[in-house]
Amino acid sequence: MPLEAGLLEILACPACHAPLKEADTELLCTAAAKDCGLAYPVRDGIPVLLVDEARRPA
Repeated sequence: MPLEAGLLEILACPACHAPLKEADTELLCTAAAKDCGLAYPVRDGIPVLLVDEARRPA
């Protein structure tokens, strides 16, 4: 289920404040991978923007 465009425009990475982009079932931080690059899960259409829940993409 895609997020609304307006919501995606205002969301930012909680760790580095970079914009997020949508990918399948998660939101990806657009900062360079070495700087941040965390992936936040989207569960039941709700973004879980907790650093403890995020993963580092391979």
